[in-house]
Amino acid sequence: MQRRDFLRNTAILGAVMATPSTILGGEKVIGKKRAFGLSLNHEILEKGKQTRLWIPLPLITEYQKVSDIKFDGNFNDPSVDYGEIPTLYAGYVGVAKPTLNIKFSVETFERNTDFSKVKFNPNEKLGPEVAKFLEPSAQIQIDGVVKQKSDEIAGGIKGDLEKARAIYTWVANTMQRDNSVLGCGLGDVKQILSSGKLSGKCTDINSVFVALCRAQGIAAREMFGIRVGTSRFSAQMGAAPKDGVSHISGAQHCRAEFYLKGHGWIPVDPADVTKVRLGEKLSNDDSKLTKIREYLFGNWEMCWIGFNYGRDFTLSPRPAQFPINNFGYPYGEVDGNTLNYYSPKDFSYDYRSKEL
Repeated sequence: MQRRDFLRNTAILGAVMATPSTILGGEKVIGKKRAFGLSLNHEILEKGKQTRLWIPLPLITEYQKVSDIKFDGNFNDPSVDYGEIPTLYAGYVGVAKPTLNIKFSVETFERNTDFSKVKFNPNEKLGPEVAKFLEPSAQIQIDGVVKQKSDEIAGGIKGDLEKARAIYTWVANTMQRDNSVLGCGLGDVKQILSSGKLSGKCTDINSVFVALCRAQGIAAREMFGIRVGTSRFSAQMGAAPKDGVSHISGAQHCRAEFYLKGHGWIPVDPADVTKVRLGEKLSNDDSKLTKIREYLFGNWEMCWIGFNYGRDFTLSPRPAQFPINNFGYPYGEVDGNTLNYYSPKDFSYDYRSKEL
């Protein structure tokens, strides 16, 4: 890549970074601030004539500020899309070992919800940016067994906050973490509920929460991201450093939110309740798990950063495989063949984080 192209693309990112988006509705950020430096390094070992890479970049929000982003490599045609699904694309033609190195800093603010100040307004008219998270998708179906289970859990409860809390508690207490599932799981809710095996990983578990909420007319969504630092609650919820650096190539994690009319988006993470329960061999009534379960309804500890809300969408420029289920991992192709993004060693990529 020419130096002028590198400077141009870095300048484009710098301009984007200066304008944070606001997606929290009426919620105010009041939590602890942390800062991390990340390096995302890619070196494609598979040989071919044409290589293409799509890398998820972190969202810019009121609780997540991104700065000092730089990238370099031996690519031919890089491009940056900092829209709804922030993406860095790089193409290579006739390059023996394609490389792409990305560095940036993230300042995070813990998300906390003061439920004593939360007010529900059932008459709020949802804008299209929220209303779309009421709709079904290929993986998030809201009819049949999904609607039946949703009504069983929350159908007789009044108030969207109370319905969402009941769904969250059921998911956190009933679903089981299954470490044998590949990656973060597919999040095919109808298949999970129909199978009778209420288990999976973070995308599976949080997608069940999202679908059950949507079936009650409550907007909800998953957010795909990656763990970047230690958790004060449990080692299961963080990325522990070694010699000051957290090796996070396999630390991808999905979280969730629901929208309360009159207030805004409220963070949740029932999947991490199940992860701690399994990893620390706790029961649902254990005092530590109870504390974590209560915290993760309305709060996010920001030892994690979020990339996007994408489900069942097509990357740009269009890859050979589309649509993709979600975009928490790097996606790459060599001569139209998809690289194994679940295997950092084979892909290959090395992701690291350091708390600043």
